[in-house]
Amino acid sequence: MTEPDAKNRSKKLPNSSAGGRTGRLFVLSAPSGTGKTTLCRRILPRLENMRFSVSYTTRPPRPGEISGKDYHFISRQVFEEMIRKNHWAEWAKVYDNYYGTSAKDIERDLASGYDILLDIDVNGMRQIISRFPQSVTIFIMPPSLEDLRHRLEKRGSDEAGVIDKRLKAATREIACRYEYGHIIVNDRVERAACQLLAVIENSRQPNCPENQEYKL
Repeated sequence: MTEPDAKNRSKKLPNSSAGGRTGRLFVLSAPSGTGKTTLCRRILPRLENMRFSVSYTTRPPRPGEISGKDYHFISRQVFEEMIRKNHWAEWAKVYDNYYGTSAKDIERDLASGYDILLDIDVNGMRQIISRFPQSVTIFIMPPSLEDLRHRLEKRGSDEAGVIDKRLKAATREIACRYEYGHIIVNDRVERAACQLLAVIENSRQPNCPENQEYKL
């Protein structure tokens, strides 16, 4: 398979300035250790008019984290009030802390003509689709579970038991991959990044294919 020319991926779209078009929402999901964060960092500098969605959380900031960049840090009281008012596009409670994506933030940016890249799990994707059904959904696959285990072990941040739990979660997530419009296998980072860029740019155009799976 010939890789797309990444150098040409940042060309400006017609009418892509704020106010000239309605933005598109791109939802990216992947099992832990698949390289989703690395891919996001590769593609965002190449995409004009794209904003990365910053989630909200009630957990305390970790050393080095910056509010508004890593997360929006808010109180539990504020978060729960926003649940009651249906202000979240998606939300979840993880280990006694809330995490969520503001529907108001998404609607504001889309109306201003910005595309949005959202990094969430499968359950979050389902919530997003129910509220923003025109979202473009993309699932990032590891080449194999054996490869994913190797990546997690090489990372060196988890004990064996935690890695086993992550692999079980990955198996469940991978089983849901056909709920997504696009599937990309992250075997080689630059090739996967180019394929991800191609999906995003094609989806910005009219009459784009609704479903596409990249296989290496």
